[in-house]
Amino acid sequence: MKIGKLLVPASGLLALGMSLWWIRRRYLVATVEGPSMEPTLRSGDRLLVRRTRQVRAGQIVVVKIPNPPAVDGLPPGLDPGDADKVPERSDPGWHLLVKRVVAVAGDPVPRRAFPALRDVPGAVVPPRALVVLGDNPDTSWDSRDFGFVRDDQFIGVMVRPLPSA
Repeated sequence: MKIGKLLVPASGLLALGMSLWWIRRRYLVATVEGPSMEPTLRSGDRLLVRRTRQVRAGQIVVVKIPNPPAVDGLPPGLDPGDADKVPERSDPGWHLLVKRVVAVAGDPVPRRAFPALRDVPGAVVPPRALVVLGDNPDTSWDSRDFGFVRDDQFIGVMVRPLPSA
């Protein structure tokens, strides 16, 4: 009889643990840092992001981009006196970015507006690639600077903004 009472709470804990594991694998919370998505999103806004491989042009996404040496300086739109506004990176080799998708696989490559894509071969965005841009292009580091976002760099799609903490 005592064994039966112990199994119920243990199975409930197991179900709760499995549910939390599933939610964590499927969703994440991202925080916007910097002005690159203004006026749509502001620095400090929190987003619920669904981990998925399905994305459409126009959606807001989170991507993981390797930091090239040029990014060790100030991001676009900041003056030397604004160095204290640059967020610290938890992983110096990567940078998580919140951007809007402007082209997906099969769409025409937007060469004119994206200098990093001017010399890429082919007329369309290749399979498993995206082109991203910040809503505030004057302060955004995006596909104009680093080119295509590959599928292994794509984290997920914004589901909705979350209330402030």
